[in-house]
Amino acid sequence: MNNGISVAAISLGVVVTPGPNMMYMVSRSIAQGRRAGVVSLGGVAVGALVFVVVTNLGLMSVLRTVPVLYTFFKIVGAVYLAWLAWQALRSDGASVFAPREMADTSTRRLFAMGLVTNLLNPKIALLYLSLIPQFVDTRAGHVLLQGFVFGGIQVAVSVCANLVIITAAGALSEFLAARPAWLRAQRYVTGSALGALALLLAMDQSQA
Repeated sequence: MNNGISVAAISLGVVVTPGPNMMYMVSRSIAQGRRAGVVSLGGVAVGALVFVVVTNLGLMSVLRTVPVLYTFFKIVGAVYLAWLAWQALRSDGASVFAPREMADTSTRRLFAMGLVTNLLNPKIALLYLSLIPQFVDTRAGHVLLQGFVFGGIQVAVSVCANLVIITAAGALSEFLAARPAWLRAQRYVTGSALGALALLLAMDQSQA
């Protein structure tokens, strides 16, 4: 249970850190309406599920052939989360909620573009390779099942958080345009939280 809560907390921190997926979905929502943002989110979610399956099957193969590499993934994962924290803290403050001109696109194309945007985002692949090994207890057995549960939690948190963001994108765009200090505060809070989690994970390698 504690591991599930930790996965959800890290996932939420990563979701609110601006990236290509959020930029695409928010832009669609502002330019073409909330429905376009939600459809785009559907494509992004399917792409995330693809990453969950591929990552878990790959990690299972690694565990069976070279178990020591699992510890390596855990250490590299903590380092990657620390890098995400640094990126959040050093951001130039550009807002993903800034209005951008985008041509109207059909529902099928919106979904496909969301899917491709996610599949071509290396940050997402690294996220799953970093996140899942941190919490899978190899001594408890059912490693593949654990991986799918934690991956599912990440996808669920991401979808719920992004759904709130894109449905409120228009209002947030106006709010943040008038209050740039909120962007800085968000970066500091997110970066500090991710940094603290990275430190805790680096110090706790008990499940390796």
